[in-house]
Amino acid sequence: MSPTAPQGDDALTDRDILTTRILAAPREAVFAAWSDPVLLAQWWGPAGFTNTFETFDLRAGGHWRFTMHGPDGTAFPNESVFTEITAPERIVFDHVSVPHFQVAATFTEVAGGTRLAFRMRFATVAECNAIKHLAEGANEQVFDRLAALLGEG
Repeated sequence: MSPTAPQGDDALTDRDILTTRILAAPREAVFAAWSDPVLLAQWWGPAGFTNTFETFDLRAGGHWRFTMHGPDGTAFPNESVFTEITAPERIVFDHVSVPHFQVAATFTEVAGGTRLAFRMRFATVAECNAIKHLAEGANEQVFDRLAALLGEG
């Protein structure tokens, strides 16, 4: 799906990976799936992954520390710091573990549901390109899992 180009600091660059989806759920429900750690742990990550959350402090300056467990048992420790929370419109965080990037998730009401835009912004084009081939498919799987949690399938 072709997204509308964001404006200002959200304008897309060649350092960004953008994934969008229209979800057939109210914006408040989609935001809750992102902001409630019990719900978030159920769908975060590609197909077959599970999560163990150690810390989830949803506020500017709050930390999110968790481990993603791959289908083969590999553990992937993650740490992020929230930089902006505007309920139910936007969540921004810096992924401070490797690979480093910023995520901006925006939740927009549209006819029939919510448009979710998930932008990953890297410091350099090279860093973006190094992960892009994995991230694009993985992000779609993440959105599939979110849609399933919201009752779409």
